[in-house]
Amino acid sequence: MAQVIDVDTTHMAKIDTTQLIEVDTTQIIRVPEDAEEIHSPKKAAIYSAILPGLGQAYNKKYWKIPIVYAGFGAIGYFIKWNNGNYKEMKQAYVDLTTGDPNEGSHVDLFPPDYDFSNSGTYNNAKTALTKQQDYYRRNRDLLVISFVGFYGLNIIDASVDAHLFDFDISEDLTFNWQPSMQSVDQQLVYGFNCSFNF
Repeated sequence: MAQVIDVDTTHMAKIDTTQLIEVDTTQIIRVPEDAEEIHSPKKAAIYSAILPGLGQAYNKKYWKIPIVYAGFGAIGYFIKWNNGNYKEMKQAYVDLTTGDPNEGSHVDLFPPDYDFSNSGTYNNAKTALTKQQDYYRRNRDLLVISFVGFYGLNIIDASVDAHLFDFDISEDLTFNWQPSMQSVDQQLVYGFNCSFNF
């Protein structure tokens, strides 16, 4: 069924200086229901910014949604894992430096026969725990940056895909090339013949 839109374009037409006649020019414009809606890249980007994967659903690329959530899930898991290890190393360093060196959470991280009463091994343990803290903190911070980058990539993918939504990829678009020989001044010239069909 077609939609009916009433457009009122009432005008006043002047016949002479003393008499005015009102002319009604209301028109009915019929817009077919199957009229094609314009696919908006801006709308796809906003949808993906609000809820990652929603822009891909708007573009009818449903197969990308699990990839988006698997990426966010993997990055989130490794952020949590690195943060947990960072906190463990930090607590072990605090236990080593503030309390009895032979008791605390750091003891489980080293071999059972490790001698914390020796100043050389004690300093080696402090250095090792400091390096481990730095390693896990750096990885956690890089993964947070990766999370933000993946979020941006999700938005860019939805926008670019929406731009290409109506791109014509029919069989009529072809690029053909083939070797050819032509005679120029009674000499054979070799080359390529290219043709575009669209």
